[in-house]
Amino acid sequence: MSYETAVASMFALGHELAQTPSHKFDLAHMRTLLEGLKHPEERFPSVLIAGTNGKGSTAATLASILRASGLKTGLYTSPHLVRINERIRINGIEIHDDDFARLHGEVDRVAESLVAEGALPWHPSFFEMMTAIAFCYFAEKEVDIAVLEVGMGGRLDATNIVEPLVSVIADISLDHQKFLGDTVGEIAREKAGIMRRRGVVVTLPQQPEANDVIGNTILDLDAVAISAVQYVPPVSPGSCEYLVPSSRSNLQQSFYRYPLQVMGKQILIESPLVGRHQLRNVALAIAAAEELSKKSLPGISPESIERGIRETRWPGRFQVVPAKEGWPEIVFDVAHNPAGAWALRCALSERYGDRPLVFVFGAMRDKAISEMTEILFPLAMRVIATRPANPRSASPDEIAQAGSRTGAEIEKVPDVRGALEQARAIAGPDGGIVVTGSIYLVGEAMQALGIQV
Repeated sequence: MSYETAVASMFALGHELAQTPSHKFDLAHMRTLLEGLKHPEERFPSVLIAGTNGKGSTAATLASILRASGLKTGLYTSPHLVRINERIRINGIEIHDDDFARLHGEVDRVAESLVAEGALPWHPSFFEMMTAIAFCYFAEKEVDIAVLEVGMGGRLDATNIVEPLVSVIADISLDHQKFLGDTVGEIAREKAGIMRRRGVVVTLPQQPEANDVIGNTILDLDAVAISAVQYVPPVSPGSCEYLVPSSRSNLQQSFYRYPLQVMGKQILIESPLVGRHQLRNVALAIAAAEELSKKSLPGISPESIERGIRETRWPGRFQVVPAKEGWPEIVFDVAHNPAGAWALRCALSERYGDRPLVFVFGAMRDKAISEMTEILFPLAMRVIATRPANPRSASPDEIAQAGSRTGAEIEKVPDVRGALEQARAIAGPDGGIVVTGSIYLVGEAMQALGIQV
């Protein structure tokens, strides 16, 4: 089977969230599939990271720290920006097309056999297949550790089949209510499902409802709770510098810089993940790395933590592309829910103040579009509503209707490339463009502009 055929076969399974009532999330099915594959997930240690916002950034930062510590590190994340291979990486390198095609074929053959035997009621979903391919790849390549980002929820997510050395819970807010519950407390219960009896869980204080659920679950499981609070820099003036490139500096990108006491030594944190919310994600990664150093994983040190944070790459998260060749400065950010929109708004205010910006906005129809527009559109001198090439995307008309109460001037352009060109014409070479609302929009826009992921 060719790589192209394998990818087409995966997408033919449908969107990873498009579960029907007869195809419910069920770890028993994932367990059966992995048993047929001879349990690859048992052949490497892992870290499991759940949360509504920030789990991907935390995973990317932790993986970079572990790689800087000399450990062969697998990283499994979702969704992808441009290519499906982005989801599965070892030491920062995506799975090769040939390996993806080969492992897809192996997993698919086992799955079809299990269905034929009656061991599985139906073929595994897109996300179950992706997770099994990742597990097989990490086992085959004998990674020292795998950092696994939960796809959605936690309790019934396909990744939750592993026995993690450490569980990490990032910030929890409302999202995917159709699947996870209508309140923060209900969603927190799903996220807390990644904890293990007497296991280690790293987290930070958050909304009261989430705190109650997490705290009670820790008590019920007799788990060891590790707070990353000590690694979040104070917000007092001068405690944390935000450096922005300018024509008078040698900086290539924006970053935060602040001193921190880690593992008994003061180091200098230089994080390229921009936005005050990212300081919490970096703190979670540091705390998780410190706990892993107690689990007989060699090489993790204050120096490797410092280097790993500095070398973190996580495209599409307040990624700033400098002005060039007639294009103004562009910010790409995958804010896809109200909490993400607030984080983006704060980051934009910190960087640009009152500078006028043109927004290119597209979102999935099942998201809280009205709330997101109320948060973001007041910052825009003009909004270009568009539609990424995804069947779940809201139309420009739907976005314009959702944002009508914000008072923003909204134009409708049906395709992403056309929306970018219109934003370019409005912003001019000295303006600024913000592309946000959906990871699918950001990925398609980056691809259209030839920006490497």
